[in-house]
Amino acid sequence: MLLTGRVIVVTGAARGIGRALATRFTSERAEAVVVADIDGDGATSVAREMNATAIQCDVSHEADVERLVAQVEAEHGRIDVFCSNAGIAVAGGPEAADSDWQRIWEVNVMAHVYVARHVLPSMLARKEGYMLGTVSAAGLLNQVFAAPYGVTKAAALSFFEWLAIAHGDEGIRVSCLCPQGVKTAMLAAESERLGTSFLTEGALEPEAVADAVVKGIADERFLILPHPEVAEYFRRKADDYDRWLRGMRRLRANLVSTQG
Repeated sequence: MLLTGRVIVVTGAARGIGRALATRFTSERAEAVVVADIDGDGATSVAREMNATAIQCDVSHEADVERLVAQVEAEHGRIDVFCSNAGIAVAGGPEAADSDWQRIWEVNVMAHVYVARHVLPSMLARKEGYMLGTVSAAGLLNQVFAAPYGVTKAAALSFFEWLAIAHGDEGIRVSCLCPQGVKTAMLAAESERLGTSFLTEGALEPEAVADAVVKGIADERFLILPHPEVAEYFRRKADDYDRWLRGMRRLRANLVSTQG
């Protein structure tokens, strides 16, 4: 799909990958780009830079997502591409607080469900539409220090797979963006917390990720992998799951020994 003349919504667009996506879509001469974020002031600031529309939206609340979709469809007549990009990180394992598990589930999984629930009907009626989910390589390969993050990203990947299976023959195109490290505030905070540069090694600028997304959408690829090595890691996991698990244990042990 080409993006020229399209109406595009990006959630989590006040900063990081979302901001880079909105900026790049504007340069692709989209008809309209809607910058949505829980940070309404941040969304307004970004939208002002690119002559776009800003809408405050907490994607963990279905009513907010429903309002976002309804407002864009009322103002522009349709949504061609919806980038469900907003996400958060929670570290730890089963000891993480129930409230943290619930919050990350709401943002990293249920937000995608709410988006599909409210944007799909009009797309299916037109037999055309594109949904992009920002998932992370953790959806394919897990995250050795963050069970809530790895679990919710895997669930998000599975949901987008289901959408592609159920609606791929009805004009709906689906992509999952699965980068490794991206130079965002979230990555910087995580690296500082862990006391390791592991996550920042090979990290890409958000603009490079946005470039990969534009190409992936043009090619209508399900997996968009700005870090090509992720495909090889995923193949190794599928080829020999037990060997892959042993390797991940070694990686975690090595990182633990170098922390601090």
